[in-house]
Amino acid sequence: MHKIAVLPGDGIGKEIVPVAVEVIKAIAKKYSHEFEFKEALIGGAAYDETGHPLPDETLELCKDSDAVLLGAVGGEKWDSLPVHLRPEVGALLPLRKELGLYANLRPVRVFPVLADASTLKPEVVADLDMLVVRELTGGLYFGEKKKEEIESGYRVIDTLVYTTQEIDRVIRLAFELAKNRKKKLTSVDKANVLETSRHWRERATALADEYPEVELNHMYVDNCAMQFVRWPKQFDVVVTENMFGDILTDLAAQLTGSIGMLPSASIGGKVILYEPIHGSAPDIAGKDIANPLATVLSAALMLRVSFNMGEEAQVIESAVTEVLNEGYRTADIMQDGMKQVGTKEMGELVLKKIL
Repeated sequence: MHKIAVLPGDGIGKEIVPVAVEVIKAIAKKYSHEFEFKEALIGGAAYDETGHPLPDETLELCKDSDAVLLGAVGGEKWDSLPVHLRPEVGALLPLRKELGLYANLRPVRVFPVLADASTLKPEVVADLDMLVVRELTGGLYFGEKKKEEIESGYRVIDTLVYTTQEIDRVIRLAFELAKNRKKKLTSVDKANVLETSRHWRERATALADEYPEVELNHMYVDNCAMQFVRWPKQFDVVVTENMFGDILTDLAAQLTGSIGMLPSASIGGKVILYEPIHGSAPDIAGKDIANPLATVLSAALMLRVSFNMGEEAQVIESAVTEVLNEGYRTADIMQDGMKQVGTKEMGELVLKKIL
């Protein structure tokens, strides 16, 4: 029996996560697996119910599970709360820290039939397949923060801190991943300005000696952003620190045509957390128009990585490909001549291909 903690969260998370759960159930039926799903509150929904975005019960459930499936958290409704109670800060960051999830893996793959959906020319993104590895538990997001009143207003401080150990473990992971792909790793930093980036570059260079089969190159983050839209197929595995990774992965998502198409896995501890990389999109929540495919593909990633079910994961990914090949699209990836469907119908179409 595999235990999965299900955290729909806020906004469209409540619509897309049930689709992914039904897909996993279909796989369980097809292959005679047993999964136990336990749902819990997180984010704004948890704050409204319990007064905190990450209740103790939710954290304990995650620690006691074999994997976590997360939807999305946050929304304007909770933006005026004290910082430590906002869903993104009070739920996601401590959850990653408590579970020891120091690296986020974000595959960036363009489905052939969606090459025209990208805002870039099809020839630029066609057959794109890269992996971004983002450090998750250090950097500006976790450093000391201050807000001091001064004569002219306020002085605000965010502290960017990294240790050698934090840098080494994520870069070593990226090397291991690159070793099993195209043997090319790009380390992204801002070493011309930041001391943390200079140490990041030093450590990447030092660790490269352990992986002579992997080609390592360094790139400043601003140039990397430009190269993502100029020539993204030059990259295979990209590794970078927390804030740079946060920004670059959203940019990379748009290369695929929509942020609604990208899954992710946050790893490092015993329990891995899987989630689509998009947000809660409160403006479209409840309208049955959100794209559930990133969450469905996150479920496939879960089967492959946490449960060693490669064949089952491939069945899900093939089902998604078949549905797209037949011309079905949610609003975010809609193209001329295609058939637009809603969240639930897209899920039902994928389920039919699995069963």
